[in-house]
Formats: sequence, C-alpha cells, structure tokens
Amino acid sequence: MNFTDTHTHLYSEQFNEDRSYMVQRAIQKGIASILLPNVDLTTVDEMLQLCSAFPKNVFPMMGLHPCNIGDDWQNTMQIIEQHLRYNSYIAVGEIGIDLFWDKTNFNDQRAAFTYQMMLAKELQLPVSIHSRNSTLECIHIIEQNKLFTGGVFHCWGGTLEQAHKVIDMGFAIGIGGVVTFKNSGLPEMLRDIDINDMVLETDAPYLAPVPYRGKRNESAYIIEIAQKLAEIKMLPLKTVGEITTANAERIFKMQAYSEKKNQISK
Repeated sequence: MNFTDTHTHLYSEQFNEDRSYMVQRAIQKGIASILLPNVDLTTVDEMLQLCSAFPKNVFPMMGLHPCNIGDDWQNTMQIIEQHLRYNSYIAVGEIGIDLFWDKTNFNDQRAAFTYQMMLAKELQLPVSIHSRNSTLECIHIIEQNKLFTGGVFHCWGGTLEQAHKVIDMGFAIGIGGVVTFKNSGLPEMLRDIDINDMVLETDAPYLAPVPYRGKRNESAYIIEIAQKLAEIKMLPLKTVGEITTANAERIFKMQAYSEKKNQISK
C-alpha cells in the first residue's frame, strides 16, 4: 500500500531522540511521501536536514505560520521570500490565519497570508493553509485577490458548505486524526465530499488519531486515519491510499518537483 502524509512537523524537538527511526518506520508502513510545512526561521535548518537525509521520501515547504507572526514579521518575510525564489520547495506553507489563539494581530496575519499567497501565485506553487477559526476570512482573501493557487486547507474544520466552496476554488481539504475522534462531526460531513478532493495528513506531533490520542503523533499513524476514511467511504484501505496519494501528487506537482530537483543536483 502507498500513502502520503501531506502535513507533518517531523523536525519538531519532540522527535529529537528518534527522528530517523520514526521516519524509517513510516516508510516501512507504506508512507512513501512525507511533506513538511515550515513554521518560521527557527525550523528551516532542521527541516532541510531531514529532507537531505531522506531525499526520495521527505519534501519541504516554506512559509511563515500565522501563530509565529511577531512584530518583525516583515523582516522574516523577506528571508522566507528569498528561500522560495532561490531554492526548491514543494509548496508555500504553512500559511494562513489563526483566530483561536490570538485575534489581536489579525491585521498582520491577514497581510502576511495575502503576501505569501501572492508569492505562491507568482511562483506557481501550491499552498498549505492553516485556517483555525478563520475559514471564511481565508476564503475572502483568496477570492478578493483572485489567489487561486491550488493546495490544501490543512486540518479541515469548516462547514460542508465551506468545503464545497474551497473545492470549487481549486483546493483540497486535509483529513487528519480529528476524523477518528469520538465526538467529531467530520465523518458525517465527509460522506458528502468526493474523496478525490481530500488528502491525508497527520500534523504530527499534534492531533494523534485514536487509539494514540493524547500521545505524540507520527507519520506512521496515517494508516489509522486512512482506515477511518475507508470506513466512511466504504472503500478498501488500499484504494483510499491510492486515491489520496494520487490527489497529493497532483496537487503538489510532486513529479515535476522531483524532476526539477534532479536537474539541479546534476
């Protein structure tokens, strides 16, 4: 079976003791592709080192997370932009707006999100969007500025109507461990969404699926998420892996990215 984890923070310090072993464990379980969204400038080196250690399996994104936007975010953005313009990244991410933790810097979050979306459009890169308590705000910015870059609304938490809206705009929705939670309304919603508009993700080390809920998440647990989606869609687990991996490869243009990387390395 073949699976893709489209969103995971394996460079996190929570993996410092067993990072390589943990990645190998995921690969052995069939998670052949692992996508790493960046958070801020402090995570870049560790992320790129992991990608260098597993060049055929682990792929980097570049972006500034909305929860990491400080007073000097514009200076940080200049460095993020240089990374995107002069190095190879599979997507712009993790970017977006978060109105769960802090609403006081909404204007800065909105400006940073808009700027990074414009960069993605210019550079023809997909995006990984963080939209916690801000799905409508993110949709509005994309529509208002015609920033239809393609990509994923990570850790989907919007309504069914909003899901159809973002899909109509050319984005997919990311399905993670929340779908396995007992009181989650996500399973019912997903029955009315085409599986061709979904990708799988762990968001490790966060949001571990049942039966690992409350523990450190990791990419190998994508299997539990896929199994739950297979139950919802009444499909074989293998088929869910094949479809969602094909979706990820299309959305993130993974073949074109690999070819470009090979050309650069020669």
